[in-house]
Amino acid sequence: MTLEDILRLLHVLGATVLFGTGAGIAFFMVMAERSRDPRIITHVGGIVVLADTVFTATAVVLQPLTGYGLARAIGWPLDEGWIVLSLALYVFTGLFWLPVVWIQIRLRDLAKRAVAEQTPLPAAFDRLYRIWFAFGFPAFFAVIAIFWLMLTKPDIRLF
Repeated sequence: MTLEDILRLLHVLGATVLFGTGAGIAFFMVMAERSRDPRIITHVGGIVVLADTVFTATAVVLQPLTGYGLARAIGWPLDEGWIVLSLALYVFTGLFWLPVVWIQIRLRDLAKRAVAEQTPLPAAFDRLYRIWFAFGFPAFFAVIAIFWLMLTKPDIRLF
């Protein structure tokens, strides 16, 4: 196995972890919220925060490193249009992901407080949940666009 093969494998695995963890987190949070049960939301929210920390954050750091190494190993110039656009979409995704991480922590904590106080979920929970839900769509579609760019490598002239 060559260095290029290893970097390509790590890059694809990282992209898969980012997409798969994001989709899984979204599914489980939506299902937990639909229950309206603060105990379930607290439990699932804790797992979601842990998964984002262990899997998503690790992949977020490694993805640009493996991408850079792969581009260098293959000889792609970093100012290639599809690479620049992929990086721009990666940053765009991150701008939605960072607030989502904070929101997930707040949702978990609000549900935990409702459990401790034996009260229903507060209105702040519903407001934050709507923002969390809305922020998922631009990030999700940006990641799909990055996959498309990586797979097709279209000739995009930016400079």
